[in-house]
Amino acid sequence: MLYSLRFQANLIRKAGNAQTVDVEVTNCVQASEVRLNEISSERACVLVEQEDVALGDVLELGCGGGINLGFYDMNRVKSLTGLDPSPGLLDQTRDQIEATGRKIDIHAGIGEDMPFADAQFDTILVTFTLCSVDNPAQVLAEMKRVLRPDGRILFLEHGAAPSPGVARWQRWIEPLWKRIGGNCHLTRPITGAYEAAGFKIIQSVKGYMPKTPKPFGWIEWGEARI
Repeated sequence: MLYSLRFQANLIRKAGNAQTVDVEVTNCVQASEVRLNEISSERACVLVEQEDVALGDVLELGCGGGINLGFYDMNRVKSLTGLDPSPGLLDQTRDQIEATGRKIDIHAGIGEDMPFADAQFDTILVTFTLCSVDNPAQVLAEMKRVLRPDGRILFLEHGAAPSPGVARWQRWIEPLWKRIGGNCHLTRPITGAYEAAGFKIIQSVKGYMPKTPKPFGWIEWGEARI
């Protein structure tokens, strides 16, 4: 996403310790609990408690670009699989695979029809992806299908803001934004969509990204389970 790369929770690898970190770089690969602590005109800080991570057999949905590859704790990842529909972004992912030395089995495909077996993955990581898929409900149904019963989804998305004024701007901007932003929607629910699909939200954080116009800046991230 055009505006997402400045803000995904920068995840600290020091398990068990709570730390305050600047939110500048991106991923939710290792977040177990992230609470919005402070937002100012200069920066946002989050508190990261490092207990749960992406582990076991992991699927990264929307892996194009490979921006999360360097953050996985490969001591806890048994296998890493990626899915993305964009040939160009998958080429960038291959470049990142070579640069990081990480082993990842990447597939070209869409989230609405995943080429994976039922209950194949322990963890699904999805960052700034559901905003641009054609059918979010079908993607969430597929995520439930390929996730093991005791598995988890780590998500980070932008979407519909709770403020009426901001939401009104989102509705006005969205038709044009979808055309120029790769089908990116501004008005989709995030945690509500997971709940509607039958997932339980274990933890979530919500807030506006700093230094970002509010119609583009409402984000929610956390963990969902079946």
